[in-house]
Amino acid sequence: MPRTAAACSAASRTPSAAGDLPVTAPLFLLDPGALDGVSRGGAVVVAGAEGRHAVTVRRLRVGERVDVADGTGAWAACTVAATERDSMTLEVDERRDLPEPEPRFVLVQALAKGDRDDLAVEAATELGVDEVLPWQAERCVVRWHGERGERSRRKWQQTVRAAAKQSRRARVPGVGPLLDGRALAERVSAASLAVVLHEEATDALAGLSVPSSGEVMLVVGPEGGIAPHEVQALQAAGAVTCRIGREVLRSSTAGPAALSVLSAAVRWR
Repeated sequence: MPRTAAACSAASRTPSAAGDLPVTAPLFLLDPGALDGVSRGGAVVVAGAEGRHAVTVRRLRVGERVDVADGTGAWAACTVAATERDSMTLEVDERRDLPEPEPRFVLVQALAKGDRDDLAVEAATELGVDEVLPWQAERCVVRWHGERGERSRRKWQQTVRAAAKQSRRARVPGVGPLLDGRALAERVSAASLAVVLHEEATDALAGLSVPSSGEVMLVVGPEGGIAPHEVQALQAAGAVTCRIGREVLRSSTAGPAALSVLSAAVRWR
């Protein structure tokens, strides 16, 4: 039988306008749309893997406070009202829809050996990226083909979801389909700002004027570097080349470092 509790009013844990969540309660991710139509005083059931983790791993009990989000911006502060073997029922204390951040940050990450591209995707999610696009650059050693490519993309999606939960994000970044050079140029041409991170660039990323809205795209090449003709094609599509600093960073750290620079300019204020 489930264990129930009397109603318990939770202290306000309202997210800020920037979409960051308070750190006083654990966050659990629900399916998109799971909070549609839910308001203060309503009930939410957390089941499946998230429910098992909450009850059997974290050992949450009746009366404890938790937050839930649906990965698309819907967020609710809740109190545990009842628990079962692999699920918990929550009473909603507060419900918000968080706006999508502006500008929208997109990381184009070239495929890399080992787990370096996975590390880049994980850190970028924690630092606020809104979408990740895998890129099959000419000099990529790793190739995504057929079922292997689908497995690799699913792994990126799992990495992004876990990192979003860990960093308490109400929005889970999307992972787009694998891009070739032509598809990437098309995305670049549609962006408000597209930056190719390049060690030979003369302009510093920190000195770049960042638009306050639209899509801001960062392009990170493979370990062997971006081929000259690829850089030229991206510049022809409207991209600019920039360096982060004097040091040359690995493919796993360049994107997250660049996101930190941009966030400091337009988000972390």
